[in-house]
Amino acid sequence: MPEAASNPLPPGLLAALVQAHRDCSIPRGLRERCDRFTDGALALLYPHLDAALTRDEASLRSLATLVAGELEGIIGSVSATDGVARDARALATAWFAALPALREQLEEDARAHDDGDPASHSVDEVILAYPGFRATVLYRLSHVLLELGVPLAPRLITERAHRETGIDIHPGARIGRAFSIDHGTGVVIGETSVIGDRVKLYQGVTLGAAAVRKDLANVKRHPTVQDDVVIYANATILGGDTVIGAQSIIGGNVWLTHSVPANSLVTHDGARERLRQNDGDSHAPEFHI
Repeated sequence: MPEAASNPLPPGLLAALVQAHRDCSIPRGLRERCDRFTDGALALLYPHLDAALTRDEASLRSLATLVAGELEGIIGSVSATDGVARDARALATAWFAALPALREQLEEDARAHDDGDPASHSVDEVILAYPGFRATVLYRLSHVLLELGVPLAPRLITERAHRETGIDIHPGARIGRAFSIDHGTGVVIGETSVIGDRVKLYQGVTLGAAAVRKDLANVKRHPTVQDDVVIYANATILGGDTVIGAQSIIGGNVWLTHSVPANSLVTHDGARERLRQNDGDSHAPEFHI
C-alpha cells in the first residue's frame, strides 16, 4: 500500500480547520455523553433494557448515582456554550424528582401502544421492540431537561431517537397522556406542537409549520391536536393556528392547513370533512383514500 501524503488537505484548509477546532465552544464528546446518560436512564427505568441480570437496592442506587453524575457533567459542559451559569447538582436533582410522574406517564404510553395494536402481545413487547414507544420515552426524558432550561442536550437525546427509529419529535413539543405512535417511521412532530391525551399517530404523520422563517422562532408554528384524535398514515397537518378538534379522525394522505371541529372525519378526496356519526366505534376507518 503506498504511503499517504503527509498533508493531503488542500492549501489553506488545514489552517482554517485548526482555527475552527480552536474556536469551537461545543464540549467534545457531548453526544456520546448524552448517549451514556440515556442508556443509564433507560436501564434504571426498565429492567428489560438493563444488561445486568439482577439488581438489588444497592446496585440500583449505584446506577442512579452514575446517571446523576453523567447528567451533572452534561449540564456543566453545555452551560459553557451559552455562558449561563447553572447549578448542575440542583438541576439533576430536579430531573430525578420528576421521574415518578414521568414513569407514570410512560406506563400509560406503553399501555396505549399495547391496547391499540392487535399485533402486540404484551406491554413488555412494547417496551422492548416498539419504535413509537422508544421515541416517546426519549422525548419525555428530554422534555423534562428542556423545561429545566438545559440547552442542546435535549435535542441530542431526541435526535438519538430519530437515528434509531426514524421518528423526529422535538423536545419542546407538549404531548399529553397515553400517547402512541403505530409503526412510526417518518413521523415528525414540531417544536410548538401541542398534543392532548390519548392521541394516536401512524407512520409518516407530520405536525409541521406552514411557514419556515427564522423570525417565527418564538411563535407557535405547529398544530394543536386535542384529546382522542387518530391521525392515519402520511397525513400532513400544518400551522400554529390549526386545531384538530377532539375525537376527530384524520385519514391517510390528508393535507390540512385549517382547523376542524370536534368529531370531524377528514378524508383524502379533496380533504373532504364532515362530522362523524356516533355509531359506537370511535375509530371506524370510514375513509375515501
